[in-house]
Amino acid sequence: MTAVENPVVALDPEEARRLRNARLERIGRWLLPLIIMALAIFLWDRICVWNGIPQYILPRPGVVLKTLVNDAGLLFGSLLVTLKITFLGLALAVIGGVGLAVLFTQSKWVEMSFFPFAVVLQVTPIVAIFPLINIYVDNQTAKLLLCAWIVAFFPILSNTTLGLNSVDRNLLDLFRLNGATRWQELWHLRLPAAMPYFLGGLKIAGGLSLIGAVVAEFVAGASGQSSGLASRIIEAGYRLNAPRLFAALILISLTGIVIFLVLSLVSHLALRRWHESALKQER
Repeated sequence: MTAVENPVVALDPEEARRLRNARLERIGRWLLPLIIMALAIFLWDRICVWNGIPQYILPRPGVVLKTLVNDAGLLFGSLLVTLKITFLGLALAVIGGVGLAVLFTQSKWVEMSFFPFAVVLQVTPIVAIFPLINIYVDNQTAKLLLCAWIVAFFPILSNTTLGLNSVDRNLLDLFRLNGATRWQELWHLRLPAAMPYFLGGLKIAGGLSLIGAVVAEFVAGASGQSSGLASRIIEAGYRLNAPRLFAALILISLTGIVIFLVLSLVSHLALRRWHESALKQER
């Protein structure tokens, strides 16, 4: 009695090459940036040593890390102040941007009337607007919050408006043929279609709200124990405390990266079951 051997299915060479390249790409997406970052930090350290650069001009990476640990209480306390302004500004930008985008979709006359003003706010530098804000707004927190909102508002508004207007015309005609109301059309068709656009704008606005908060702190010149990271940078610059200055800059950069990654994860989780942009990433 002969044993029946299990048939072995050979992979197509082209398919095997595609799978191998996909695995290498997944590894390289994380490994290559880490290698480049490690080389940059090593080169930074060696340049300081080879040229004998004083610490108050360019500190070595180890000194910056030590300062970040030693001044953690001060720097992270300031980071919380900056994050408060950042997230409040982002929340207001989401509420205002989505609400105004929905209003634009319901009335072309409203869009033609008010969209140019949103463009004006976007293209005007915040440092040029702040003197007016400083005159008309008394509360320091409200000043910073308004600056963060102005910077983060336009990406939410423009992306959401584009998404709400990018509905499949055949589906729109089908809804109207079946007697759907404006509310049903908005809730069941336009808002789901606009979700990828809104999430794309949200990822942009998240970083911009952090930039707006930091720039507003620079322009406002806030100081004291309850001030944000920008004030720590200004203070360190006046005192020629380069290690603390670099530590604060690195903390801002890492915060921006974390915000982007978190919002990217939120976008992926919201779209992974139905939108092509997320489905492709899971192949």
